[in-house]
Amino acid sequence: MSRWDYDEDDVAVRASGRKSRPRTKTRPDHTAATPAWVTTVDRGRYACRLSDDRDVVAVRARELHRGGVVVGDRVALVGDLSGTRGSLARIVRVEPRRSVLRRTADDSDPVERAIVANADQLAVVTAAADPEPRRRLVDRCLVAAYDGGLRPLLVVTKTDLADAAALRADYATLDMPVVGCRRDQEPDEVLDLLRDHRTVLVGPSGVGKSTLVNALVPEAGRAVGRVNPVTGRGRHVSSSAIALPLPRGGWVIDTPGVRSFGLAHLDPARVVHAFGDLEPGTADCPRGCDHLSEDCALDAWVRTGHAAPERLDSLRRLLGSSAGPLDPG
Repeated sequence: MSRWDYDEDDVAVRASGRKSRPRTKTRPDHTAATPAWVTTVDRGRYACRLSDDRDVVAVRARELHRGGVVVGDRVALVGDLSGTRGSLARIVRVEPRRSVLRRTADDSDPVERAIVANADQLAVVTAAADPEPRRRLVDRCLVAAYDGGLRPLLVVTKTDLADAAALRADYATLDMPVVGCRRDQEPDEVLDLLRDHRTVLVGPSGVGKSTLVNALVPEAGRAVGRVNPVTGRGRHVSSSAIALPLPRGGWVIDTPGVRSFGLAHLDPARVVHAFGDLEPGTADCPRGCDHLSEDCALDAWVRTGHAAPERLDSLRRLLGSSAGPLDPG
């Protein structure tokens, strides 16, 4: 037979149908998955702490199609939980969040972004000087704390450069701890407030947040930046959130410095909920009241002596901050 003569053996025929087994709708329920919580997120890898204090690295399982995983999330793990170098577990479930700190890119962006989950405190960090305090940005962070169900506190750094008395007075009616710390002293008062809590630190770049973290957790080794003498602002030195154990108990979660804090997702009702003396007065407010309008029932509530006028002023200052310029400069 010449090389020009062909038969059926010379023709490659592709097999019809799929060679793999038919797909099934049955999926593993992972009821025996190991609980853990996320302490760091870095380029698709999640550092997780187990209940026995072992740290493992995990990836998201394929079935977790929607929703992000952030620091603080309580998750369920399967796979290699040895924690040895190069080992990988899989996150197969994210448990419901008890609290969440959220922000948006700007006030016109409806897409909210979770920063940290399941924390119980938010420490807003600002400097007494160098750079000058940005009260509107502080107010926005406080609004996010009330909205997310976190107890707020204000930490004023660099009190060796300026007195924190003015900031204390500004927030005196919020029933919120305000604590100052010097760069040349141990932050013992701050440590006392953070003990046995899971606390998120949020603040503008340059206020000394990383310096504070290094003082709270000496082995943290967080990079420290400087304030630009021309703009009066710091530069970002932290690129991701990380949870660190405190020596006296509890955890502190350091986050990258912020230049603005979008609140497009804000629900005024959740902010008012933090003002227990004012919340009952909203029962007579018109539907959809933003508590800033003239027909708000809170004015009458205060006039009849149910709450102090200063408390209503503080509430409206916070809610008004979310309606003001996003970045005051």
